[in-house]
Amino acid sequence: MRTTSVGVIRIATKGPGDVSGLMAMIGSGEIDPSSILAILGKTEGNGGVNDFTREYAVAALCTALAPKLGLSREAVEQRIAFVMSGGTEGVLSPHITIFTRQEVEARPAGLSGKCLSIGMAHTRDFLPEELGRSAQIAETAKAVKAAMDDAGIIDPADVHFVQIKCPLLTSERVEAANARGNKTATTSAYSSMAYSRGASALGVGVALGEIPPDVRDDDVLRRYDLFSNVASTSSGIELMHNVVIVLGNSASSASDFEIGHAVMDDAIDAAAVVSALKSVGLGVAPQANADRELINIFAKAEASPDGSVRGFRHTMLEDTDISSTRHARAAVGGLIAGLAGTGAVYVSGGAEHQGPAGGGPVAVIARLS
Repeated sequence: MRTTSVGVIRIATKGPGDVSGLMAMIGSGEIDPSSILAILGKTEGNGGVNDFTREYAVAALCTALAPKLGLSREAVEQRIAFVMSGGTEGVLSPHITIFTRQEVEARPAGLSGKCLSIGMAHTRDFLPEELGRSAQIAETAKAVKAAMDDAGIIDPADVHFVQIKCPLLTSERVEAANARGNKTATTSAYSSMAYSRGASALGVGVALGEIPPDVRDDDVLRRYDLFSNVASTSSGIELMHNVVIVLGNSASSASDFEIGHAVMDDAIDAAAVVSALKSVGLGVAPQANADRELINIFAKAEASPDGSVRGFRHTMLEDTDISSTRHARAAVGGLIAGLAGTGAVYVSGGAEHQGPAGGGPVAVIARLS
């Protein structure tokens, strides 16, 4: 099995098109552009169907990286996995997280245990009528297993976060399905985001053995007792396939980083965030452990579908002015920021089948020394 070294760097951004921080680190030699495997970011859009800050951010990054890699902008987007999550409500701060990977001859002497590893895979392109259904679940499960293999992760228990970028429906895509005599899971572009996120999350659960493999179309957005504890899925208009990024710990990694996770039962589950921090040797901010450095926290947020949190009614689902996903990102983002001591954390809305209903996974990456 090959030995790899994974790097993780978080960079603040002044706007969705700001690439100055990344370019400065490439210019100084801190980042080798040829080693970049994935870039996850938070942009200050609305997180909805028409959130063009996500596409703008990807276009800006691809344009900036193209001459550094000697590739076209389109080729850069095929080579690097870009996942931009719109919405930085409340204290959330726009930023990007760069994941690099390089092969090395051997692990450094004295390095013991499993360290951060990353793997990537793509599904095939989906037909519009396949989104939110069993085809998307099955193909995602295959891609998760391929990404695990790419990361050198054998045991599903070592997988701590699976980030997926998945498609959504547009009126044109719905019409194309209708022209073939097929019906889509929904005709609403906004609702399709939830269907695609949910089916993708169920695919993660199937791949990791968290849920039975015989998941049906009717289970998507209905059987909320079926979920993955490590899935994080985000819908976008810019693709028709799933991009799968697996983050976990592997004995074949020579990384200076470690990842751990916990599962929030609801939007105010501070104990789960503390548990996730402790899983990588960190404490509540200010960090008490001098030999560990918090790099980033990745979490999902969702308004509980029953309209309450611990017995008290909330109005997130009833607000016609602000989407419930925006409320949830702000609430969970504030909770995590207070415990982490920074608002530069990756909190994504829409947690269908990603953790228990109303909750979601929370993963933490720390530098070991």
